[in-house]
Amino acid sequence: MIKNTMNLSAQTSKQNIFDLTLEELGINLEQAGFQKFRAKQIYHWLYTHYETNFDAMDNLPKDLKIYLNEYFTSQNISINKKEQSQDGSIKYLFATQDNLTYEAVFLKMKEDKFTLCLSSQIGCKVGCSFCLTAKGGFVRNLTAGEIVYQVVAIKKDQNLPNNKAINIVYMGMGEPLDNLANVTQCIHILSELDGLNISVRRQTISTSGIAPKIKKLGMLNLGVQLAISLHAVSDELRTQLMPINKAYNIQAIIDEIAAFPIDSRKRIMFEYLMIDGINDSLENAKKLVALLNKIKAKVNLIYFNPHKGSPYQRPQREKVEAFREFLLKKGLFCTIRESKGLDISAACGQLREREINQKGEI
Repeated sequence: MIKNTMNLSAQTSKQNIFDLTLEELGINLEQAGFQKFRAKQIYHWLYTHYETNFDAMDNLPKDLKIYLNEYFTSQNISINKKEQSQDGSIKYLFATQDNLTYEAVFLKMKEDKFTLCLSSQIGCKVGCSFCLTAKGGFVRNLTAGEIVYQVVAIKKDQNLPNNKAINIVYMGMGEPLDNLANVTQCIHILSELDGLNISVRRQTISTSGIAPKIKKLGMLNLGVQLAISLHAVSDELRTQLMPINKAYNIQAIIDEIAAFPIDSRKRIMFEYLMIDGINDSLENAKKLVALLNKIKAKVNLIYFNPHKGSPYQRPQREKVEAFREFLLKKGLFCTIRESKGLDISAACGQLREREINQKGEI
């Protein structure tokens, strides 16, 4: 037991190499007496070949491999479990070095297109009444490397080549803007041309609407897409669904959105979770049109994904389609996100919650 504890201590004191941008890794190597171009070789191994064993990087000199093994780790996160849906969606449960778990989802879209839904935190502070992640409370932020590794591990598991285009959505466990520094670092790493080369235009941050941090994200001008989890058109209902609305109400969010820099070809996405008998009436649709009247917006209607213990129900398809048709007739761009993974624990937090109930945190 003592030996294992000492090994764990040594491993956790090392720097996770997935935390570093290419530039940061190059500077680190230079300071250690190595040539800076070696950073690009290491990046190719990590992000093109998905190789996490430093000793297997056969174009690196022996002394560099020794240095990497002594000061860095690339294997402190693992896939603990995965579940595959009949529609091809796969929910992954990752395990961290400190014995915690978090989720990501691999989504197969139309025409051989793929989207990865990434977590940014273990647990969540926001406490939305419809989200199972909130039940377990907030544990901690994920590091940039723990976010990045979701992409590396899933692409490797799915045998997706490095140059296969994928979309990234920060819509998993947690509030991305509550972990903005690490999410920003992750965006830089994922978009590195000599790494995974995932364009910032293919990366979307979803937020519950922390108005000051929407402003801060806009000032960073990362070029990413923005999605707002709206889910209601009145402050009264939104506060019931999302307590954060007490601090940042709908108008505060709209004010920040109006000033947010976006690509002229893009729209701000507003996510609207359709809950039976709660927010799915045509009266709600009318108010939504009025609310977004002056914004270049796209509404994404989402079926509520039911889970045990929730008081909410999934609406009938006819009501969702009628809601969409009303928005379209009024000139508001609108789509319906088809549900994925209904036969597995695909909704945010479900797989982690079930595993904790069965085994406790691993």
